[in-house]
Amino acid sequence: MAAKTDLATDDAAGAAGSGQTASPLGRGFLDADEVLPTYHIEAQTSLVERPLRSLKFGEAFGVLDSYGDIGVQPGPEGLYFQDTRYLSRLEVKVEDQRPLMLSSVMQDDNGALSVDMTTPDIRLDAHDETSLPRETVAIERTKFLFRGACYDRIGLRSYDTKHRRLRISVAFDADYRDLFEVRGTDRKERGKRGVLVAGPAEVQFRYVGLDDVVRTTSLHFGPKPTVLEPGRAEFEISLSPGAQTSVFIRVVFESHRAFTKPPSETMIGEDAAARLTLVANGGGSPRHAKGLGEGMIFARAYRDSRRDLRTLTAGITTIISSNDQFNEGLCRATADLYMLASRTPEGIYPFAGIPWYSTVFGRDGIITAMMALWIDPKFGRGVLRYLAATQAKAVDPAADAQPGKVLHETRRGEMAMLGEVPFRHYYGTIDGTPLFVMLAWEYYLVSGDLQTIKDIWPALELALAWMDQYGDRDGDGFVEYARDTEKGLENQGWKDSHDSIFHTDGHLAKGPIALCEVQGYVYAAKNGMGRLAALLGHDALAERLSGEAQDLREKFDAAFWNEEIGTYALALDGAKKQCAVRSSNAGHALFTGIAKPERAERVAQTLLSNDGFNGWGVRTIAKGEARYNPMSYHNGSIWPHDNALIAMGLARYDRKAEAARIFQGMFDTSLYQDQKRLPELFCGFMRRPQRGPVSYPVACSPQAWAAAAPFAFLAACLGLELDHDRNRVLLKNPILPDFLDGVTLYNVKLRDSRLDLRFQCYDGDVTVSVLRRHGDAQVVVTK
Repeated sequence: MAAKTDLATDDAAGAAGSGQTASPLGRGFLDADEVLPTYHIEAQTSLVERPLRSLKFGEAFGVLDSYGDIGVQPGPEGLYFQDTRYLSRLEVKVEDQRPLMLSSVMQDDNGALSVDMTTPDIRLDAHDETSLPRETVAIERTKFLFRGACYDRIGLRSYDTKHRRLRISVAFDADYRDLFEVRGTDRKERGKRGVLVAGPAEVQFRYVGLDDVVRTTSLHFGPKPTVLEPGRAEFEISLSPGAQTSVFIRVVFESHRAFTKPPSETMIGEDAAARLTLVANGGGSPRHAKGLGEGMIFARAYRDSRRDLRTLTAGITTIISSNDQFNEGLCRATADLYMLASRTPEGIYPFAGIPWYSTVFGRDGIITAMMALWIDPKFGRGVLRYLAATQAKAVDPAADAQPGKVLHETRRGEMAMLGEVPFRHYYGTIDGTPLFVMLAWEYYLVSGDLQTIKDIWPALELALAWMDQYGDRDGDGFVEYARDTEKGLENQGWKDSHDSIFHTDGHLAKGPIALCEVQGYVYAAKNGMGRLAALLGHDALAERLSGEAQDLREKFDAAFWNEEIGTYALALDGAKKQCAVRSSNAGHALFTGIAKPERAERVAQTLLSNDGFNGWGVRTIAKGEARYNPMSYHNGSIWPHDNALIAMGLARYDRKAEAARIFQGMFDTSLYQDQKRLPELFCGFMRRPQRGPVSYPVACSPQAWAAAAPFAFLAACLGLELDHDRNRVLLKNPILPDFLDGVTLYNVKLRDSRLDLRFQCYDGDVTVSVLRRHGDAQVVVTK
């Protein structure tokens, strides 16, 4: 293959000399007609420059600093509800000083943030140099979200020999910025905000949006503050030697439609024509418990939140390995999955990630559910039922929607409700629909839940029709995309950056664009739909789909294979010209099975070459390609979920050593991450001795499909397949990566059976033992 120039390192003069425009983003160049992305995330500050803590429950999430405070420094910190920041500042001080940090940890199950602090050296009297030595009062802070409220307990305990009086101050504010504003989108107009002291221990912020939605933030304090005014509360705390006490802050966030009512009270800065009716939106929540002190409300909410989490995770498959660090990572990954899981009328749905994507995303939810099916299939059931219920029923160019298309994302913030961004119910995804059908078969294979398949069958048929009619825009047999609204996403695969699909010379591809991996998803969808059709007695449909899948495989190989680059092309442009670029997308052809067996070795070699694999993982775009940039979002970075799907594909073609190599790299990556949590993505710089991977500045963490990735890696190496109809657990040529000597899976579920399986490595071979078997499921090991 001819050598390629790494334009990411070219200077502006070199780019200008080649007839291209120097990029202000540090990329090599821009096409002359190239427009910078509309919905990019501005990055004046990096999310990784200081530790951040995340909380989530339902549609609410919090981004906090390591103290549990909000807004002390610029950034995305805040309490958010339905894509709006309901609290933009919350800072706790002791005698006007920040406490000294001792430790800050998320509880193992993500149920709460626990922060240990102490008082700094405090001079209570200007003439007394030893007023309060540091480390005299222990401060323990516990903070969690539950059913529409954030609960905050600041516990104090004196280790002094003297009686002390301390002043605790709390500064707070609510800016009601839409999440897209926080991300960097400017707005010309906003609604009206007001604040009032609503009682001796309550302050209430109200925002009447341009969408006629009233959003309220109520702060409840306990005990009653000695000073309470808009934006500030103060407490005089008396502590005798050894005494303990607590300050409680409860932040309640709500929204409802505005209506006109004669004003009964004056708001500071608010048009009093729009009034608020408090509506409890968290069934069974103690947020408005009358007659209870804040301490009792906190205790009850904490108890109920623990019960709720135990109920959500009851009966899942768990994993214990020989490597304690891997166990910690799995514990965090499990906790992240269930923290991001939100209840819907159709079942649980994993929201995509915090802070930017804490909402339903079709593609993300599907892939997360796929990777987590074997530990908990209810993710698959919830995702399938939700996406069936929200499937597009009509043509709507403003939402990139056509009948049968699966949802890309949904937003409930003010900008989405007003149409300032198109994402209220947005369908601009080319891969979500075939992935939806693909998941239906994978879910049935594991669960045997034929009733769900029957219930969503009309949606599956609509999705199939969409692929053939609207998805294949020119009738060539490939599914391709072109956006229907200028406000929509220009690229509509999982690599949806504006510059992620390009030709060998770096020029952006013009649509309609047929992506490599999407054809694989369609192939797998038709194969899976055919099998489901056969189960339901639709024999003619089953036969037709099987034939269409095989025809697509042949057409795909002829159109996408590129011998010069040794792999499948990234895409075909609107003129059916290959984007002959080495990319991770080709690994998805292995994942779906559309790749011919004779191509698998070459694809694997290209993915794992020095240009493709940097020692931590497989790059999205190989080094040396025209738009390669290891710091970019999609053009040279590394995504854990992408690598997990590649590993699953390699295992499918029995290339286990390569799958284990990627697994090893991702495990090594986790050791350098805060809480051993795999991020959304990280930079693609080559691995160097004594140094960890380079972080991406605005990556979400936690991110749902990154959290599910370790389970996919493990299943790939073990060759684990659950087959409900045959009532068997199949283990195809199981291997373990070098960092694992043994792994035990507890409570593997198949039909009514429950199994505990132990895998142990001896001299390179892996033995399998059945430690417990309840039921008649068979365990089959093949080589």
